[in-house]
Amino acid sequence: MTAPVDTLADAPAETPRKPGAMRFQRKYTTVRLTPDQATRQGQVATSAFRRFGERDKAMAFLNGHDEALGGRPLDLAIASAEGLESVEAAMLARTA
Repeated sequence: MTAPVDTLADAPAETPRKPGAMRFQRKYTTVRLTPDQATRQGQVATSAFRRFGERDKAMAFLNGHDEALGGRPLDLAIASAEGLESVEAAMLARTA
């Protein structure tokens, strides 16, 4: 007759965890804006809401492709100060 197998005795011992080894780290998968880019994004969004008067119209303008500007106004405004100026001028022309 064979002896019963003790499965717990055959299992490997657990290794002790090191303190702080499982700390939470956020992994950003998107491109983060520089402080200047974030400032321009805020400026163009505020201007659009004020000029168009309605959230939906402002969002449609900022997120849609604009042939006259040659791109998406929000992207152009974030990219450079010159882009922000051209988007501001386009908004002024459309709401004047």
